[in-house]
Amino acid sequence: MKYYRSHVLVSINDTSINAGVKDFIQALRAELAKTGLQEEINVLETGPLGFFGRGICLTVYPENINYQDLKTEDIPELVNEHFLKGRPVPRLMLDSDSKFSPKLNYDQRVVLRNSGIIDPENIDEYIGVGGYEAWEKALTQMQPMEIVEEVKASGLRGRGGAGFPAGIKWSFSAPLEAEQKYVVVNAHDGEPGSFKDRLIKEGDPHQLLEGTMICARAVGATKAWIYIRGEYKLCIQRLEKAIAQAREYGILGKNIFDSGFDLDIEIKIGAGAYVCGEETALIESLEGNRGNPRWKPPFPGVEGLWRKPTVVNNVETLANVPFIIQNGADAYRKFGTPECSGTKVYTILGDVAHPGLCEVDMGTTLRTIINDYAGGMKKGFRFKAALVGGAAGVILSERHLDVKMDFASLNQYAAVLGSGAILVMNEHQSIVDILWSILRFFRHESCGKCAPCRNGCQQLYKLINKIKKGNGTMDDVEVMLTVAEMMQATSFCALGQSPIMGIRSAIENFKDEFIAITKK
Repeated sequence: MKYYRSHVLVSINDTSINAGVKDFIQALRAELAKTGLQEEINVLETGPLGFFGRGICLTVYPENINYQDLKTEDIPELVNEHFLKGRPVPRLMLDSDSKFSPKLNYDQRVVLRNSGIIDPENIDEYIGVGGYEAWEKALTQMQPMEIVEEVKASGLRGRGGAGFPAGIKWSFSAPLEAEQKYVVVNAHDGEPGSFKDRLIKEGDPHQLLEGTMICARAVGATKAWIYIRGEYKLCIQRLEKAIAQAREYGILGKNIFDSGFDLDIEIKIGAGAYVCGEETALIESLEGNRGNPRWKPPFPGVEGLWRKPTVVNNVETLANVPFIIQNGADAYRKFGTPECSGTKVYTILGDVAHPGLCEVDMGTTLRTIINDYAGGMKKGFRFKAALVGGAAGVILSERHLDVKMDFASLNQYAAVLGSGAILVMNEHQSIVDILWSILRFFRHESCGKCAPCRNGCQQLYKLINKIKKGNGTMDDVEVMLTVAEMMQATSFCALGQSPIMGIRSAIENFKDEFIAITKK
């Protein structure tokens, strides 16, 4: 094995690709060779490093020094100063003033334990860190219902928003006799500011495939589909490559590991409609129909894709499964809280010093996530609010900063973990403007199938538009709340049932802003 003095991990993602990262890597390797350092410094391509939106970024190990927004013209200085003379270049570092470094906490990661470490396009690197061992165990050492029971015992709950126990969902389909069963991966990521599933797929596509395979084995499905939005070009490319590699290695296909079990996985590219994040609307779209939700029951676990038993799980949910099967339910329960086991992946956005990606234990407070993983607020700004859970989430105030981010704790505030997005706002941001943006989104994305949502979203947008322009009254605010409550009670699917959360939390926590902008 070859040993290097330093490893340079270069993040390959949509942002860095647009910034020219491929040419940058070529130029960096050439400069290292020019100075005779190519045998000492190893340049590696990897997935998301934990911070994003900063152009070309890299991390130098074992020094754990992070550089951001790099240009090709910076390379000679970087190589000469850091790699030749051992002097980091402060002007290129992530935050040389505060010495902030993203808290990567790999020992506490489950879903992102390989992201930023391995090359996501190299199956050998995934296998080298224990990849597909859980799949082999599930296929050759466990019976399907044993897998289901292990996932049940782990307490894993769906990470797509609803938080339904994954093992229980699997148990609906596993015992059924059917000529065909399916697993469908919801990789849609349709909410504004919500893209943690994209970063999971970009950083470690094989772990998603392995979780999907184990789920298929558990429920007896021989076909799986990954439903992904068409804008995610890099994700699609990496997943297609991962599937091809798995087939080549005999990890997918016929008679896998001489077990007699057959499985294939394909990708379905969606057109981006938000409603297709709802599992039955996703199934309709996958069948080639308009993406409208179906009446339930029957639930997909009994009658789903092409009316066959179908398990639909979110990307993050399935990415937890290999760890559970490899290490056991008890090991998984060491993460999180007794009521909510495991970890949660978040994207932290808005008025924080360092927008980024993190994975923390369930039950970690909102304050800790903002301060330890995003560097706190931007300089000169004070925390005002956070939109937690995406557009279908709630707006929390400063008095909620110490709320524990888990299903049980947030339920006390009528809040949800949702899609894992945390949008942080400073004291100058208008809550009315934020609510306007949320309701405009729902108005645009309503599929129009049911009258409460179709008409309700339109009425909510009209009301918030009137209030935003200073022409509304507090009676309009109350009408908006009433309409949203009626939509929650009567809408066909979760899209129409969701606006109440943002509206109610905005009014309850920031009522003074509505009073100040409305007519007396």
